[in-house]
Amino acid sequence: MILIKNGRVMDPKTKRDEITDVVIENGTISVIGKQDEEQAYERIIDADGCIVAPGLIDVHVHFRDPGLTHKEDIQTGSRAAAAGGFTTVVCMANTKPTIDNVDTLKELLARAKKLPIKMLQASAVTKGLKGEELVDFHAMKEAGAAGFTDDGIPLMDVSILKKAMELAKECDLPISLHEEDPAFIDEPGVNQGAVSKQLGYGGASHLAEDVMVARDLMIAMETGAAVDIQHISSGISVDLVRFAREHGADVVAEASPHHFSLTEEAVLKHGTLARMNPPLRTEHDRQKIIEGLQDGTITIIATDHAPHSVEEKVQPLGKAPSGIIGLETALALGITNLVKKGYLSMMDLLEKMTINPANLYRLEQGSIEEGKPADLVIFCEDESFVVDHFYSKASNSPFIGETLYGTIKYTICDGKVVFEN
Repeated sequence: MILIKNGRVMDPKTKRDEITDVVIENGTISVIGKQDEEQAYERIIDADGCIVAPGLIDVHVHFRDPGLTHKEDIQTGSRAAAAGGFTTVVCMANTKPTIDNVDTLKELLARAKKLPIKMLQASAVTKGLKGEELVDFHAMKEAGAAGFTDDGIPLMDVSILKKAMELAKECDLPISLHEEDPAFIDEPGVNQGAVSKQLGYGGASHLAEDVMVARDLMIAMETGAAVDIQHISSGISVDLVRFAREHGADVVAEASPHHFSLTEEAVLKHGTLARMNPPLRTEHDRQKIIEGLQDGTITIIATDHAPHSVEEKVQPLGKAPSGIIGLETALALGITNLVKKGYLSMMDLLEKMTINPANLYRLEQGSIEEGKPADLVIFCEDESFVVDHFYSKASNSPFIGETLYGTIKYTICDGKVVFEN
């Protein structure tokens, strides 16, 4: 038994917000309420001055396993997740080989059972991510797929996309979409605008996202599928998602911490460490994303944790791969750039990192309730730290050297302390 005492217990599902105790027994939350410390607990954690929240859930990560483990693997990725307060992650399917068949999926999920956190795996939508032939949706669900996505590559064939949504609806699983039309991308990873002109770099227009989002929202409304618009970056796309949700679409949108924290100007300072797909855009776009987070248009914060090696990222801007790591800085960026600046309450931030992701993937996690899994994060919102090391195998982050608020003290998964600071 573990006793967590004197913490500010915050649960977005039940709206509990009180200083009290939590007792963990046999991997579950057994009691919430003030306890007599005379009992024989195996461990007592004093959470005085800290927030005790549901373990964070990230619906969009890349652990690069199998096949690209020089960047990350499921062991290092899960350690990074635990260090960031995450107890559940959903891995994308763009590995080598692609997660597009039952055997590859089952092999990976068998290895995932040994990890300190819960690692779920999404199936590809199309075989080999080629956008031509759909995977066997029902077989992949039966084998344990958490959802479906060709993340990293847009689905350009409308008939394939519509059928995929219909199958995802039949399976009662979400389908997540990477929205970038290549027709409006001269060179990827940098917003097409003032900074790209200054750099003499082609860039990616916001139109690449907007036209895809508009198309896919209409198809989502028609099919009734649970659709996740991934890593939204354009202010216009935020407005489009708002429209679709107001008209009854079962659609959610993700905002990545880098998109609500940075703008295209970061490319001038950080170079390839600020190159990502979709790119960092203008301050107007950043503010529109924050508005979407405030009014509930954007219901999920997800990292798009995308590790790359140093050797890959030191290449010139036009040759380096896109993406940054994000698991170990996500909560702190939310606290520093959203909560501390008055855009969101702490409860709102936690909602978008716990119960909302859990609801999308039909998970029992995401709340602090008696009888539920003891997946918890304990952090101090007012304690700052400098971003200077990572548990990830990679270090490709534009936030190195930044001072952020929200130090993670403990991460607990299934009643076991999997990270302690």
